[in-house]
Amino acid sequence: MKAAISSAPNSASTSIKMNRWLIVLGTIIVQMGLGTIYTWSLFNQPLSDRFGWDVSSVAITFSITSFALAFATLFAGRLQERWGLQRLIRVAGIVLGLGLVLSSQVTSLTLLYILAGFVVGFADGTAYITSLSNLIKWFPERKGLISGISVGAFGTGSLLFKYVNSALIGAVGPAQAFMYWGIIVLVLIVAGSFLIREAVVREQAPVSKTEGAKQEEAIRHQYTVKEMLRTKEAYMLFVIFFTACMSGLYLIGIVKDIGVQLAGLDVATAANAVAMVAIFNTAGRIILGALSDKVGRMKVIAGALLVTAVAVMILSLVPLTYGVFFACVAAVAFCFGGNITVFPAIVADYFGLKNQSKNYGVIYQGFGIGALAGSIISALLGGFHLTFIVIAILCAVSLLLALMITPPGQNRRTRQHEGHMSLKPSSRAS
Repeated sequence: MKAAISSAPNSASTSIKMNRWLIVLGTIIVQMGLGTIYTWSLFNQPLSDRFGWDVSSVAITFSITSFALAFATLFAGRLQERWGLQRLIRVAGIVLGLGLVLSSQVTSLTLLYILAGFVVGFADGTAYITSLSNLIKWFPERKGLISGISVGAFGTGSLLFKYVNSALIGAVGPAQAFMYWGIIVLVLIVAGSFLIREAVVREQAPVSKTEGAKQEEAIRHQYTVKEMLRTKEAYMLFVIFFTACMSGLYLIGIVKDIGVQLAGLDVATAANAVAMVAIFNTAGRIILGALSDKVGRMKVIAGALLVTAVAVMILSLVPLTYGVFFACVAAVAFCFGGNITVFPAIVADYFGLKNQSKNYGVIYQGFGIGALAGSIISALLGGFHLTFIVIAILCAVSLLLALMITPPGQNRRTRQHEGHMSLKPSSRAS
C-alpha cells in the first residue's frame, strides 16, 4: 500500500508542494510560541521574593506543566477528530495565553499550580502533538528532518524568550510579565494556525512494483492505538523514550547546581550552562533529525544513548574541570534534543501515519513520567552521583533494545518471503 497525503480529497499535487511550505512556516510559528514555557525557571526566584514562597515550591509548577503537557497528548488526537486541526490549535493557543494572563492575578500556590501548571501544560501539549504530527504527515519522505525543524522551533522559542521574559520581569515584575507573555503567545499560536492545513492520510494502489515494495516496507499497516499496544515494540519504544527523556530532563533541571557543587564553578559561570543547554538542545534536534533520514533512526537513537551514558558516568565518577563539565552537559543536551526529535518519526515508521497523533501520544507519556522520575530517584538515592549511575544503566539497557528492535512483524514477513523464495525452484522443477 502507498500512503498519500492531501489537504482535501481533490487537491492537486502541485498545489500540495507549494502549500506545504506555508504549513511549515505556520507550524514553526506555533511551535515557537509553545516552546516559551521552557523559560519557567526565570520566574522561580522572582515569585519567591514577591510572595515569600519557597523556591522549590514554585519550581514544582513546571513539573506539573511538563506532566500536563504529556498527559494532554493522550486526548489531543480525539479532540482533533472532533474539532479539526486549525480550530483545535487556535483554542489551545487561546487557553494557553489566558492561562498565563490569569496567572498574573494569582496570590496562592494552588492557583499557580492550576493555571500556570495544569491549564498551560494541557493546552501546550494539545497543540504541540497535533501540529508536529500533522507536519510529519505532509513530509512522509523527510520525517526526521521535518520533525527536527518543528521540534527545533519549539527549542528556539525557549531560547529567544529567555531574553524576552527576562526583560519583562526586570521591567514590570513577574506578575505583569505573565500578562504580556500570555498575550504574545496567544497571538503567535493563533496567527500560526491560519497557515496550517490538516493532512489526510489515504491509501492508494502503488504506481509500480518497485515503488510499491518500498512503500509497503515503509508503511506496513496503519495501526490504531489498540493494535499498537498489542505489539511488544510499543513497550520497547516506551522504555527507550522514557530513558532518553529522564536523562535529559533531569540534567536540564539541575545543570546549574552540578556546575556549582561538582565542578566548583561560581554561580554566574554555572548559569551559562543553562543557555548552552538550550543551544545544543536545539542543534541536536535539527542535526540528528536530518541525520536519521540518511543513516536510520534507531542508529541515531543508539548512538545518542551511548554518548549520554558515557557523559553521565563522567559527571558522576571523574573530577570535573570547567571544560569537562561543559562538554558533558553539551553532549547530553545535544543527544536529548535529537532523541525527542527522532521519536515522532520512529512511531510513524513503525505504526503508520494515519493515527500518528494518538499513537505518539501514548509513547509520549515517557516524557511526562521521565520528567518526574529523575527527581524522585535522586531524592531516594540522595544526590547526583547515584542518580547518574542509574541513568547510565538505563541508557545501556535502552541501547540494547534500540539495537534489537525492528518494526512490528518485520521478522515474520522476512521469514515468509525467504520461505516463498526457497520454494520457487522446486515448484518450477515440478
